[in-house]
Amino acid sequence: MSAAPALRIGTRASALALWQARHVAARVCEQQGAPEVQFVHLTTTGDAQSEVPLWQVGGRAFFTREIDRALLRGTVDVAVHSLKDLSTQLEPGLVLAATLARADARDALVSAGGAPLAALPHGARIGTSSLRRRAFLARARPDAALLELRGNVPTRLERLRRGDYDAIVVAAAGLARLGLDSQVSEYLDAERFPPAVSQGVIGVCARADDAATLRWLSALDDPEARLATSAERTLLRHLEGGCQVPLGALATVRDGTLTLMACVCAQDGTQHLAARGAAPALPHEAVALGQRIARDLLGRGAGELIVSQREAHEVEEP
Repeated sequence: MSAAPALRIGTRASALALWQARHVAARVCEQQGAPEVQFVHLTTTGDAQSEVPLWQVGGRAFFTREIDRALLRGTVDVAVHSLKDLSTQLEPGLVLAATLARADARDALVSAGGAPLAALPHGARIGTSSLRRRAFLARARPDAALLELRGNVPTRLERLRRGDYDAIVVAAAGLARLGLDSQVSEYLDAERFPPAVSQGVIGVCARADDAATLRWLSALDDPEARLATSAERTLLRHLEGGCQVPLGALATVRDGTLTLMACVCAQDGTQHLAARGAAPALPHEAVALGQRIARDLLGRGAGELIVSQREAHEVEEP
């Protein structure tokens, strides 16, 4: 009998993306009778325009589009993403086959001298590629100079070490996955600095009609991560946000209850809208909760705030 065909995993070539792809491969290979796994490295729009601020890059899904289209062409069988990068509207013919258990969803501050955010000097230069992080940093430290920062995690840390910044803000999960969590100066509180939608979760996509592949991926799905990210992604879809707008959200599951909190913040930190709600921890309730929180925010002016922020993107290079 011939061996089963190899499972081709499409991934970006950054250190963090490769860690995530290898993690998914290891989880697949734990299963009895699992196929051989091959990695296919792909370059995305976000990689090709690594020196351009993300808000200047046209469209959305900067780090996922090319991988998902390779999936549709049949070039790869599995697409591994940081779920926060994945559009809330998947390409027709694709499904989110697995959401892996969530790592730390918080943002982390790494400073040159190890100081937390409150102890950074007046006018401290803080680097981040995220308009969401810039907005909440401006709210907490209006004196800080918020500077654009692109590149993979090791590149960002190197720019901090060489003195381009006094501190940088990155996802805690990325640092932990690369064994760099010892560099963290402070984990930023999720209430004051709400993370990106689905931050800390690895998302795995496959073709909807590829039953053989879906069989191997279904075992990777974490029910709590699925519920939480379903609520968060529904919220994002109804607010019509993306990485270009300062929106943060976090859903958690505890004792059979799903809680969702979300915040929209003006780029200069002067306006701030927050909402919170809870529902039974069930799939249809997660979707309804995301819709309800989105309606709450929109009813209090979040739509107008988001539109105004899309027209007000001013960044500086160090």
